[in-house]
Amino acid sequence: MNRLSTTSPDSTLAAGHSENYETTCRLVGYVRRSAANRETYIRLGFKSGLEIHQQLLTEKKLFCHCPAGMYQRGEFDAEIIRHMRPTLSEMGEYDGTALMEKKTRKTIIYRIKAETACTYDFDDTPPFKMNHSALDIALEIGLMLRCNIVGELHIARKQYLDGSIPTGFQRTGIVGIEGEIPLEHKKVRIIQLSIEEDSCREVSDIGHLRVYTTDRLGMPLIETVTYPDMLTPDEVAEAAYYLRLLVRTSGKVRTGIGAAREDVNVSIEGGTRVEIKGVSHISWIPELTHNEAFRQKALLIIKSELAARFDSLAAWRVTSRSVTPGEFKQLPELLGNNLKPTDQMMLVNLPGFRNLLSHFTQPGKCFADEISERLKVVACLERPNMIHSESDSWFDATNVSAIARSLHASDNDAQLLFWGPADDMATALETIEERCRMAFVGVPNETRKSFADGTTIFERVLPGPDRMYPDTDSAPISVPREHIEKIRARMVNSLPDWLGKLRKWGVPPDARPYLIRRNLVPTIERLATDTAWPEKFVALLYAHTVKGLTRTRRLRDDFVIERLPELCRLVHDSGYDRSLVKEALSVLASNPSRSVSAVVKEVAGTRKTLEEALAEMPKLVAEFERISKSRHPQAEHRWVVGRLKPQILGRVGIGELSAAVAKELDYV
Repeated sequence: MNRLSTTSPDSTLAAGHSENYETTCRLVGYVRRSAANRETYIRLGFKSGLEIHQQLLTEKKLFCHCPAGMYQRGEFDAEIIRHMRPTLSEMGEYDGTALMEKKTRKTIIYRIKAETACTYDFDDTPPFKMNHSALDIALEIGLMLRCNIVGELHIARKQYLDGSIPTGFQRTGIVGIEGEIPLEHKKVRIIQLSIEEDSCREVSDIGHLRVYTTDRLGMPLIETVTYPDMLTPDEVAEAAYYLRLLVRTSGKVRTGIGAAREDVNVSIEGGTRVEIKGVSHISWIPELTHNEAFRQKALLIIKSELAARFDSLAAWRVTSRSVTPGEFKQLPELLGNNLKPTDQMMLVNLPGFRNLLSHFTQPGKCFADEISERLKVVACLERPNMIHSESDSWFDATNVSAIARSLHASDNDAQLLFWGPADDMATALETIEERCRMAFVGVPNETRKSFADGTTIFERVLPGPDRMYPDTDSAPISVPREHIEKIRARMVNSLPDWLGKLRKWGVPPDARPYLIRRNLVPTIERLATDTAWPEKFVALLYAHTVKGLTRTRRLRDDFVIERLPELCRLVHDSGYDRSLVKEALSVLASNPSRSVSAVVKEVAGTRKTLEEALAEMPKLVAEFERISKSRHPQAEHRWVVGRLKPQILGRVGIGELSAAVAKELDYV
């Protein structure tokens, strides 16, 4: 089996030889993220910024009166078909994204549910006035981020050319600028906070057909854009976690799958900004940004190698010819069901690209995958769509020379074979040449799609810098200072204070989001004061014990959260040790109808008193002397405490037991 195949089965035909892949992996200096440190990213010149989109909790959409938050479950009332075509800007230019989308010849289908769509969605009706409830939420979050709030909000149109918005543009407005995120060891600057309408939900994208639902379209959301101040992958994740926690403490944003989406911008020294689009989970960010940094380094090494091989890009050209299955005996066996009877095939020669198609780019991926991904997106050739001369799937040696001669190839060239519908052949050939020419330049500006394994694939060309222009259908919205101050007066921004306390108490980072989202920090503080227990112990009762119990027992966590303070106070007031709480909580979770006092009495009743436990000492000491070769006092002490601990835990603290056993052993 080819060791270079990615986790996706459709890329196995494009993978490169393991020997060259592993050699170039070492050349790039790739290390696993677990082995990387801050110096690793300093050497790369790593920089990253965030664009976080968060849906707001409103009843209606942003610029119409359709309900927000109603989702289609597969059903729809109608379909509308559209084709996207590029148009000239006022400057007489075409946007690069528009030109790429034109090549795809996509048919866009929108599935509409009557309750959640209206004529505004398709630009047949002018926008209503902006939803002021949504604007107030955006203003509040802007203040929480310490942004400078605008005095007048101007609505602009931002081009969306992939079909995800039927009008081809999104209405958006800047609410605040120049805020900050206080991380544990630094501050991350915020460029701007905007309020805008959400796009459609993608159902499928296969071949020349892309399908969307419009239920999410037009829902209000905010976009927070940071400067590229994060210098390690962990800092990027920390900033994303902070932003998520901050907006959730407002209680005015939607939660759940798809309610928040992170776009992560990554660059290294000599590279360029690459946007990793729509990251679903913050926990993916460190691996994704780490691998993107090394992908860019790999592309820069390929650029250097090409510069050494060629004096000029101007004369570089691919050569190609069509192929029939009968020319090579192995083709039917090699391609199997991947080749349809109506498909055409073409052989392509890439001058001077020897050993570059199998060059490492990401874990499990090589430069050939960069080409294959663009064939899928631009030429709409579903993967697997090609094989190449450095893959384990290439023809045997008897055919290599014939292939090279037919393409007038030299020993320093590389070849690939691609296939697909006849109508897509010209676009595919153009796409291959275009991507290889980009290799001479280095790292192309692009948007990439993320996967859970930390790898990415090409999604589309980055939009041009002039994608925004004024919306003549929307009047400016005044944001009076008095209104801002009213919002500020009723605002509670506890997050910086809460995070500071959790850090001071030693609560680990993985536990903090659970506690903050449920506003539990004040409760922890009160309980710790009432019981004289450490704040960290109380915090982990919630973040680890309660969270674990509610997941395994399928209980609402608010039920257990509400009962825990009563349980803690009763255990403390009854003179029991705090270790009794966890077992009592487990019993309570299994028997929700029982009273807290009955559960505590039952659990404590199964434990011995200290005196009853110490009465077992002579028997335990005799057993230890019989079975153990060690006569070290500490070994005997640890063994006896370990045997008595389950009998007393909850009625007596482990420290008190340890001291009592030590005293008894001296007596014995």
